[in-house]
Amino acid sequence: MKQQNIFDFINVDGLSLTPKYIQLANSIQDAVISGKIKNNWILPSLHELTYHLEISKETADRGYKYLRDLGVLSSVPGKGHYVTAKTIEQPRKVFLMLDKLTAGRKMFYDMFSEVLGDNVAIDFYIYNDDFELFKKLLDRRRDGYSHYVILPNFSEGGERAHELINALPKDKLILLDKSINGVDGEYGAVFENFRRNIYKAMETVLEDLSKYDTIKILSSPQVYLSPEIIKGFNLFCQQYAFERGVENDVDSLEVQKGQVFICLDDDDLVVLIEKIRGQGLEVGKDVGIISYNETPLKKYILKGITTISTDFEQMGVKAAKMILKNQMEQVELDCRLKVRNSL
Repeated sequence: MKQQNIFDFINVDGLSLTPKYIQLANSIQDAVISGKIKNNWILPSLHELTYHLEISKETADRGYKYLRDLGVLSSVPGKGHYVTAKTIEQPRKVFLMLDKLTAGRKMFYDMFSEVLGDNVAIDFYIYNDDFELFKKLLDRRRDGYSHYVILPNFSEGGERAHELINALPKDKLILLDKSINGVDGEYGAVFENFRRNIYKAMETVLEDLSKYDTIKILSSPQVYLSPEIIKGFNLFCQQYAFERGVENDVDSLEVQKGQVFICLDDDDLVVLIEKIRGQGLEVGKDVGIISYNETPLKKYILKGITTISTDFEQMGVKAAKMILKNQMEQVELDCRLKVRNSL
């Protein structure tokens, strides 16, 4: 084999969030396992890696060092790096794709990768709620993945997402956060029951909510609002005789004493707080706030904002254990409720 042909299977993907040195190491391991790179072959120099893969010399050196530590490569001063492992165990390799990178998603990833451990390779992608990028990433995926872990959530244009997902092997598929209509077969899922969880969370703080007469969900058009959240919200308000509504435009919102706002977006939360303060109202006394998705600052803002969050750490644990056990199942998560002074 000519030296330059080796770059047909040594590669890094600029769209992946997986560190490039790990991508480099994984692609070399895959090539050794598949027999495309033979034992004792001299690998490209750091300079060649830098030129062909458009990575830094430090990244290339770190990738080779990672493989030396695994016993896959050896090096000889003046000659270079060469393959020394006669056999390499086929590692599990996960294609992970999330809608965006938030504090919650980072909690998921950290726990997911920690439970999987160093022996499982992860190719990590973010598609930013963009269906066209979601489609592009799935269409250009490489072979050799033991599992596909996907969180499907789109700002628009996701009506055909189920067709793309159905093309994946179901015994290797894990969907996160919510179910997708039209996805068939037996696959793994770790999801939240939004209808049940919003109802249970509001019931937990019923005594605090009883100071108010109206509860409203505040959700801008660009923020995804699950129909199941609306169903659970309406059911609770009907059961406990609260006036209710959904507001889609925070800028034109009229805040009145006796209202509680369930705020889905942090940008809307900032505007809401400004409006409350501008009218001389007091949060936790005149007006209540419940915010979706816990962040470190929310326990300090206004002496603490009550939050409802998906348990992303448990989501990471459950998904990772399915992969390690190679056993797909449907797992329903509880939400995490932090009760603070904003009610």
